[in-house]
Amino acid sequence: MAASRLSRRRALSTAAATAALPLVHIRTAGAAGKLVVGLTDHWVIEGNDCMRRLVQEWADRNKVDVALEFVTSTGGKNLLTLATEAQSRTGHDIRAFPTWMVHQYADRMEPMDDVMGRLTATYGPVSPVNAYLARIDGVWRAIPCSPMSKHMASCARLDVFRDRCGIDVQAMYPARAEHTAASDGWTYDAMLAAAPACRAAGMPLGLTLSNAGDAVDWCGSLFAGFGAQLVGSDGQVTVRSDAVRAVLAYAQTLVPHIDPGVFGWDGAGNNRALISGRSALIFDAPSAWSVAKKDAPHVAEAIWGFPNPAGPAGRFVPYVPIYWGVWSFASNKSAAKDLLEHLSQREQVQAMANATHGYDIPPFQSMTDFDVWEREGPPAGLWFNYPVKPHHHAQTIVAGYPAPPEIAVQIYNNATMPQMIQRVGPGGMSVDAAIAWAEGELASFARG
Repeated sequence: MAASRLSRRRALSTAAATAALPLVHIRTAGAAGKLVVGLTDHWVIEGNDCMRRLVQEWADRNKVDVALEFVTSTGGKNLLTLATEAQSRTGHDIRAFPTWMVHQYADRMEPMDDVMGRLTATYGPVSPVNAYLARIDGVWRAIPCSPMSKHMASCARLDVFRDRCGIDVQAMYPARAEHTAASDGWTYDAMLAAAPACRAAGMPLGLTLSNAGDAVDWCGSLFAGFGAQLVGSDGQVTVRSDAVRAVLAYAQTLVPHIDPGVFGWDGAGNNRALISGRSALIFDAPSAWSVAKKDAPHVAEAIWGFPNPAGPAGRFVPYVPIYWGVWSFASNKSAAKDLLEHLSQREQVQAMANATHGYDIPPFQSMTDFDVWEREGPPAGLWFNYPVKPHHHAQTIVAGYPAPPEIAVQIYNNATMPQMIQRVGPGGMSVDAAIAWAEGELASFARG
């Protein structure tokens, strides 16, 4: 479907904030042109420092005058500046785009087939999720990048799972490229069996079930694991299915055993629960561990990261990618593309992964062998299995797939999947009533 059909009304609805971080001017002698670059303000501050250095090295070598700005993603600042620039056709030459936003602005973005063609020829294919989100009508309008792209994978307490649940997650997913028979047993049924033991230990599962993005991400992987689609790739509502009934019936059994506060958690609620020692499992990026390493070392030393559970339809890991694009009205498109291609090379991507302590997920499978995930600790190697690797037998997923993106973004933004689980919780609706509610919601999304 044409990108222009993804209306602003159907895109991310987040309140706008105010000032961005100051511009960093990288001046070079005898500058051959200028670039104004707006990238995402990294949650790991060392990431911004590394990016400044990488951009400056390129600017010095190519004698380009670069104004680099890190735009915060909190409070809607990034969304506001994207909308303003697209409407006024002025602003940055290069922009970082959140997960769903390439479709919204594709008609004002420079084709990136040339850059993407060279990158994939060198490093191999990217996840199908990236084509779904950034390749519109057969044309790459942006390229997937590493900075701030993340997986929302299992992050568990080694001690609680071993001593209370009888699951040795470190042996199940060791810090080496090895498929284990035990990993095949990490399923949603196994998680359900572990839930009462974790609750009895005073550390119930911290599975966010509010309308926050973290809830949408892990619920998307849960539904995918059961083969439960809300809307098909043709835009037809498919929520009334046995697979959807099965995942909701599973949720009804699981919810009584998890942290009762999850329905009101914001995006950091699961992090706080893990860091404070109140939860034995969350689904998130390494951010909670990074904070625990400073504030609660005894908790950090007991954490292990690994892929999400598998369901009847397979193992799916939530993927939250970020994209780099060039506006069609940019004044120096050639230099802009060259800079982005430079930043996407293995050496630069690895430098960013090192600087962010392994937070950033590279878009290319061939780059999931960086040693940062083996080195980070304690415990050493806890993030080895954070990137999806071949021996995991897993796929990445974005909640709402495979619906047409202009519908999927509404499923995501309206937290339709978490809301369905909320409705079948204790004292709530029946499974069929929740499906009927969702059917009405989805039909309105499809109508636009």
